[in-house]
Amino acid sequence: MVSDVGRTGAEEPRNIERIRAAALRSLAANGAAATTMRGVAAAAGVSLGLVQHHFATKAGLINDVDEYVLRLITTTMSRPLADPPVDSVVEIGDRVTTLFSEHPDVATYLGRALVDGSPAGVRIFDTLFAVGVARWQQRLDRGELRPDVDITWAAINGLVLALGAISLRSHLDRHLAEPLISPGQLARWQKAVDALLREGLFRRPVSE
Repeated sequence: MVSDVGRTGAEEPRNIERIRAAALRSLAANGAAATTMRGVAAAAGVSLGLVQHHFATKAGLINDVDEYVLRLITTTMSRPLADPPVDSVVEIGDRVTTLFSEHPDVATYLGRALVDGSPAGVRIFDTLFAVGVARWQQRLDRGELRPDVDITWAAINGLVLALGAISLRSHLDRHLAEPLISPGQLARWQKAVDALLREGLFRRPVSE
């Protein structure tokens, strides 16, 4: 019988993806301390030797997952905004909810990484902050915003609305009819956030 380690060709990338997906699920659910190479191998349906062959150590496996998540989030959020009349608030909201809907393990992983203060969480936050500042500046340059908008805090507030909800997801789920990342609640969340960013929540005084 040919061992897992000896297999090459088209099966190798597929095995790497299976191992990464299993590691992502374990890290998201249990954290780095409780994640083991043996447990990941069992969840992926491969041998421990194959995991070691591709990633060498647990640190190498975690680093690969970190890079995958950062790459996925950065690719999704850093795409240039579409030209008007496309609503940029809705466009970004769609990106966030689609990402979490299609990659629920990434949403869970992201919430844990941000709360744990891991190096991956720091890199993800800093990357998203830089992307956010550039996006809000683009909106300002295009005349979409009031001229007095504080770009730094606009970017921070956007991150707080998105990442805060993911980080506090277990608490939010207790007050929602369905889990936050269910399609219905993601749509409801996006609608509420879009309205908050675009219109605020209070009536303007009659004098205005």
